[in-house]
Amino acid sequence: MKNEKLYKIIVAAMMAALACVATMIIRIPSPMQGYVNLGDAVVLMCGWILGPIYGVAAAGIGSMLADILAAYPHYAPGTLVIKAVVALIAYVLFTALRRGKEQNTKNLILPLVISGIAGEIAMVVLYFVYASLLLGKGWAAAASIPGNLMQGLVGIIVGAALYVLISKSKALPHLFKE
Repeated sequence: MKNEKLYKIIVAAMMAALACVATMIIRIPSPMQGYVNLGDAVVLMCGWILGPIYGVAAAGIGSMLADILAAYPHYAPGTLVIKAVVALIAYVLFTALRRGKEQNTKNLILPLVISGIAGEIAMVVLYFVYASLLLGKGWAAAASIPGNLMQGLVGIIVGAALYVLISKSKALPHLFKE
């Protein structure tokens, strides 16, 4: 493709906007007395689809914007870094686990799930550290761990399913070429 860099920038901007909207608007009731959103699914897809530069930027910026727009600006700096780290971990592990394998559904599922689990575990740990140390909540920050685990689980399931569907549809052919 002649303007591959421009193409990736445009897709990254759209993914950042999608991460913001999926975090703020799409809410699924949770048995944990709250809700989970689909933002983490988009964050993982940013890493899996766009890679270590554009994907990390889209995941962090889109998620941070959701915090700012939803009146949680004290979480915005942490979210920028944490969601960027999640996307980076997802990209690195996904790439390593599928290296040399043909891209088919069978060969995608395990790398998607393993990289998603690693990224979401990092999210849970990093949010705990951010809230307990930087926001001064101490051990009370542990109360958010079950909700974040639920959020991560939904993100992995929905993100992996969407990745497989999008890769099969050839909706972004320049990003899914081998």
